[in-house]
Amino acid sequence: MKLTLKIWRQKDAQSKGKFVIYQLDGVSVEMSFLEMLDYHNEKLIEKGEDPVAMDSDCREGICGMCGLYINGRPHGPVKGTTTCQLQMHHFKDGDTIVIEPWRAKAFPVIKDLVVDRSAMDKIIIAGGYISVDTGSAPEANSIPVPKHLADMAFKANECIGCGACIATCPNASAMLFTAAKVSHLALLPQGKPEAAMRVKKMVAKMDELGFGNCTNTYGCEAECPKEIPVWHIAHMNREFIHSKACASKKAVE
Repeated sequence: MKLTLKIWRQKDAQSKGKFVIYQLDGVSVEMSFLEMLDYHNEKLIEKGEDPVAMDSDCREGICGMCGLYINGRPHGPVKGTTTCQLQMHHFKDGDTIVIEPWRAKAFPVIKDLVVDRSAMDKIIIAGGYISVDTGSAPEANSIPVPKHLADMAFKANECIGCGACIATCPNASAMLFTAAKVSHLALLPQGKPEAAMRVKKMVAKMDELGFGNCTNTYGCEAECPKEIPVWHIAHMNREFIHSKACASKKAVE
């Protein structure tokens, strides 16, 4: 295949970026999207040009590092697919492919297609865990969990933290990501003792980092490569209201 690639190039966070157009020939339909970009970078290096900086790690749809905006959609045109799982047989000979980094205030561009997504790590650090202060953690299988709650917790835990939900949201909201992490633990017995503390701290950190508010466009659910439902946002909101109610009750007592 012969392709026209329109790629965002930006030297660093302080520099002004722009789209650069490249012509790429010899692309195999058997390549993955990232293999196509690897091939493109090999051609650039052969010419003595600077290769396009991009993120990737596992290339198995697990780590979430590969997030790219492809033709106006996070991770590209295929639903429920990460960039690294996207195959070139979804494109045609002669296609023009526009490739750019995530667009969000909380995701500053480091170089080219690489953005700083550490803000998501900071939300997790704020409370997305279960702490065991003394002794060892109990055997998880010894605690009975209703099947429907286990299934919902497992679905929330599928979130890979890629940031597609944030990048596609017109307000750059991190609600679906944060909700998945809150909901995953709040649904399980092990997470309930710290549930009120967790949701308050994680929501506060999300707001502090400059993420926008949810306006129910459902773009986050549509573009999530793991297809996590927005139901979890409603669950997080209920957890947050409950945490405030508990705090008010304690204040009265």
